[in-house]
Amino acid sequence: MTVFNLGSINADLTYRVPHLPQAGETLAAVSMTRGLGGKGTNMSVAGARAGARVVHIGAVGSDGAWAVERLTEYGVDTRHIARLDLPTGHAIIAVDDAGENAILLYPGANRAIPIEAVRRALEEATDSDLFVCQNETSLQAEAAETASARGMRVAYAAAPFDVASVRALLPMLDLLVLNAVEAQQLTAATGLEPQALPVRDVVVTLGSKGCRWINTDTGAVQDLPAVPVKPVDTTGAGDTFTGYLLAGLDRGMPMEQALRLASKAAAIMVTRLGTADVIPDLKDVQDFG
Repeated sequence: MTVFNLGSINADLTYRVPHLPQAGETLAAVSMTRGLGGKGTNMSVAGARAGARVVHIGAVGSDGAWAVERLTEYGVDTRHIARLDLPTGHAIIAVDDAGENAILLYPGANRAIPIEAVRRALEEATDSDLFVCQNETSLQAEAAETASARGMRVAYAAAPFDVASVRALLPMLDLLVLNAVEAQQLTAATGLEPQALPVRDVVVTLGSKGCRWINTDTGAVQDLPAVPVKPVDTTGAGDTFTGYLLAGLDRGMPMEQALRLASKAAAIMVTRLGTADVIPDLKDVQDFG
């Protein structure tokens, strides 16, 4: 089985700061690093490190060859990443001493993924495979529709939150993952609480409080606690959670077991500074806690 991920690829420029800057404030950073990131990339790396076969569908510019090479090194299938005449996406990330972050994102090639690349990739998929997308690329609805028509299980991480994108994807979803703020935004936009959404499984991440799993078929709601840790950097923790969750489901785990695995991975992730390059591997997670 395989996880097909229509996802962003970014260069993450991370600046360590004493506090997050306020409007109009000029603030000197303590340090700066460049790493591999993007919500899609983070999920692909997490899925691969969790033991799944992951096919990444995306795009970079001529300045993005290093990112594709890094993804390949991490075990991700990169055959369906297009090379375009546009800059590769990048993010400027400020991280304070409490591990909180503020992010400025330039989408670049992520918003110009060719539909041909999506179609070629999904031609390889079967009804035993998973498809996932986020809101940092183009073609989410078109790709999800194609995946659903092929009988694939369709998952969606609704971040960064965009109500039009969510509305377009809801009819095709089997699994929706969103954080507490995004869940509130979705309820405000649609008038529907998570348990009333037309999606079989809804997972709401709650940060240090863990996560909530809602099965709308049965109406069951289950809260699972987070693993307590001291955070260093919360960037990429949600993506790590989602990647591990999908890898667990792809390997045949029951939802609760996959959620517990994902929670452990996210807990490790917040103790590390960085994004895709520091996502824990499966042995780290199995040995943790």
